[in-house]
Amino acid sequence: MFSEKVVLITGASSGIGTETALEFSKLDANLVLTGRNEENLKRVAKQCVEVSPKSTQPLILVADMNKEDDVEKIIKNTIDHFKKLDILINNAGILESGSIEITSLNQYDNVMNTNVRGPYHLTMLATPHLIKTKGNIVNVSSVAGLRSFPNVLAYCMSKAALDQFTRCVALELASKGVRVNAVNPGVIKTNIHSRSGMTAEEYEAFLEKCKETHALQRYGEPREVASSIIFLASDGASNITGATLPVDGGRHAMCPR
Repeated sequence: MFSEKVVLITGASSGIGTETALEFSKLDANLVLTGRNEENLKRVAKQCVEVSPKSTQPLILVADMNKEDDVEKIIKNTIDHFKKLDILINNAGILESGSIEITSLNQYDNVMNTNVRGPYHLTMLATPHLIKTKGNIVNVSSVAGLRSFPNVLAYCMSKAALDQFTRCVALELASKGVRVNAVNPGVIKTNIHSRSGMTAEEYEAFLEKCKETHALQRYGEPREVASSIIFLASDGASNITGATLPVDGGRHAMCPR
């Protein structure tokens, strides 16, 4: 399905990024994997080779989306290596807890820079290459971009911004043949929550509560989000652009009673 296609995935060293890389590999894509953890990237690349029909080796780029030089190198190295770019998956992101009473400007800057400024910059640099290939972009947002939740203020704001970014860029690039969409996961079992400061006990209780907060009465798995990303990036979604697709077990449709 993606034979000869060059796919760039940010945040590929864990969670949704890793599963997305594996699914693209199974479909014969040429991958560029970026992230901050070189050891994890190498592990994911090895797994990709194992599932790839042609044992295709991904290009690994250790990069921090908050560093402008790193972002520039991602695109330069991708084009130098593969000579083109077909699909951009803006997946890298962080979650931090905090309300308007206890948050800091530093937290706001950290979350907005990683979740919004980074994808903005990378997309800006990738766009000329995507226009050449009539490629497409999939942004990994969150149900927190579609609905409001307390105590994750900066995160909710960042994902709402990413959703608006998705729609605006979709309109700007539609006439050039480039599609832009987003997936909006609910709670997915990855390490993003533990990184945000949750203890193991808090996280287990959080996952258990998904029975109440998600219509399907469970949390999601990274592969379920990866499957939706694959669909939006494929020719099967050729008439879809500017969409924000909830992959959240129905959480976006729920109201407390």
